[in-house]
Amino acid sequence: MNRLLLIDGSNLLFQMFYGMPSRILSKDGKPIQGVLGFIGALKKIITSTDPTHICVLFDGEHENKRTQLLEDYKKNRMDYGLLPEEETPFSQLESIYSALTFMHIPYVELTDYETDDYIASYVKKYASTMQIIISSWDSDYFSLIQPNVSIYRYRGKKSYFCDVDYIKKTYKISPTQYIFYKSLIGDSSDNIKGIPKIGPVSASKIVNAYSSISDLYAHLKECPFHNHLEGYQERLLLNEQIISFYILDTLPFSLEELFLPLCPLTTLEVLKHLDLL
Repeated sequence: MNRLLLIDGSNLLFQMFYGMPSRILSKDGKPIQGVLGFIGALKKIITSTDPTHICVLFDGEHENKRTQLLEDYKKNRMDYGLLPEEETPFSQLESIYSALTFMHIPYVELTDYETDDYIASYVKKYASTMQIIISSWDSDYFSLIQPNVSIYRYRGKKSYFCDVDYIKKTYKISPTQYIFYKSLIGDSSDNIKGIPKIGPVSASKIVNAYSSISDLYAHLKECPFHNHLEGYQERLLLNEQIISFYILDTLPFSLEELFLPLCPLTTLEVLKHLDLL
């Protein structure tokens, strides 16, 4: 069966840039820990997931459409413009792009929507006909999990898959309930505020008792947590809108363009081609 591997490139870049020793330098004395880590991790992810098709997607610098809904969306994140360029993950991005080109692996830097939206759109289009694996630590993707779709969280020998059973065991909900669940508890990484005094346990009970936010508020007095939920319907609906994915009609690559070629190159060979070693 065909298997599509969708890699959240920005997520992997940050993981490797900050997870590898910064003293790793090129022959010219420039830091290359992000490049080295990214290429090595990419090859291990491919080996572990055995895809027939692949795409690496990166977030570009552009206006975020979700800030039109919530001005503070992601405003809690570091402003990398305040740092010297060589101290940011983006300083090593061009070398990573060159490596992907050399390895004949399709990649794209997005110029409108977020990586999440494009990955969700690929899932929407192809999940019924092939297996899809999303490589990322971003929990937003949990709502996309289904029998043919899983999340791969790379952490070297401690890497693991998140499937339907993982979501049920971890959160006591199904993946289709995850957006409702996250709307209740919020997301500190994206600066999305949840409902005060509603934590993971109470949120899982709520989403298992009510089919939607509208259903919850239609029967609010019956809910054991109604005192905490009073007056928060508008915030929940806004959270749900922000957390939900935009499903896009136009994708950067057709499935045929995502076919994974045989790539026996070692990380060392790639780095030497880039003239970094």
